[in-house]
Order: sequence, then C-alpha cells, then structure tokens
Amino acid sequence: MDHIPDGRISIQVGLSGYSFQIEENSSVHSSGWQGAERIFTTQEFQQRYDWVDISLFTPKFALVPKQFFNPLSARQALAEVVSVRDSDMVDHIEVEEFNAVLVYSNSIGESLSKVISQTVMNHSGDHFPILPEAYYLLKRTVQCTEYNKILASYMDGYLYLVIAQGKSLRLCNVFEAHDFTTAEYFIFLALNRLQLNPEVSAITFRTPLANEQEMSLYRYFKSVEII
Repeated sequence: MDHIPDGRISIQVGLSGYSFQIEENSSVHSSGWQGAERIFTTQEFQQRYDWVDISLFTPKFALVPKQFFNPLSARQALAEVVSVRDSDMVDHIEVEEFNAVLVYSNSIGESLSKVISQTVMNHSGDHFPILPEAYYLLKRTVQCTEYNKILASYMDGYLYLVIAQGKSLRLCNVFEAHDFTTAEYFIFLALNRLQLNPEVSAITFRTPLANEQEMSLYRYFKSVEII
C-alpha cells in the first residue's frame, strides 16, 4: 500500500453510504457521498495515512459529566436517554475539552463501518476506532473561532447538533428529522431556548447540504459553512 506522508483521512459512515475527506499537506480532497457498493473500488481506502478518523452516524449516545460517570453503569446511563437493546454493544470515550464522557452504541444495523475500519490503516498498519459523529462535532466545536459555536450534521433522518458559547457547552443532542425543514425547526427551537440570535451567528455543517438547504439557512444565519 502507498503511504500518504502527512496525510489524514476523515471518513463518515451512515446507513446510506459513506464519504471521506483527505488532508495532505495544505490540500483537501472531498469525495462527496458514496453508495456502499463502491467501497471495494475506492482507491483511497487502499492507501495508508498518518491518521484515520472514522465517524458513524449513530443516534445512540449520551454525554455525561466526568464526575458523575461510572464505567460500570455506562449501559444504564445510555438507556436513560435512548432505546438500548440487550444485544447492543455499549462503549464510551472521554471528551477532555468539556470534562465529560460520551457513552454510545454503534449497534445501528450496519456493517459498512466495520469493513472500512478493517480496510483503512495508518502507515504502521494500525486500525482506528469507529466513533460517533457527535464526538467529532464536539471536538470540532473547540476549533471554532466564533463565540456562538453551532455545529451540525444531518444524515439518515437525524439531526446531530452541538452548541457552545465560548468555552461553555450548551447543547449536545440528536433529533429525529425526516426532512430538512424539520431539522431546521429543531435548530431554531434550540437557539430560541438558549436565547441565541442566528442573525449574528454562523452555523457549520459536517455533512453536505443541497443548494436549496444552504440557501434556506442563509436566510437566518450570518454565515453557513460546510466542512
């Protein structure tokens, strides 16, 4: 396998397929959304990178303050906010930036993420964990230079939303939204409850937006960024 020096590949996986973004030196290459049937012909997955991020759009997660988290009761903590089956695997990861622990389950009835995790490696041949999309939204929030930090992803009928002000996390949640209009409703509902004005705020999406969706957001927000 070819090694991409100073390369990083970020992969997002959902029930309907996957996308990836490659950062190499100062250049960025995005694939756009791909169907699951294309995975074995994706040449970029046959190369090796210095770092690999694999994000799964799982709505099964809960953010717990670190001081209240007990690894032995992780399943119970998750079951208090989402439906967890006995067969669901439950895991957790610390989010140091917010002194919290993200409890999650990747058991959403797909196998694509596992195939990708076993295929895409770094230059040492190591495999990287599959982490929830919410984790990467939280990590990206810290990099946002805006005071009102609003980050979202929309995929497979779910809106993933993280909102922070300065260094304070105000919201980390997922909403079932069968269409983008409903997703916008939840965004504005959250902003209203947090008393944030979208006209002076930027919103950042980690998933692609159709042109009409982006234009709809521009009617309300100061700016719209897609990363």
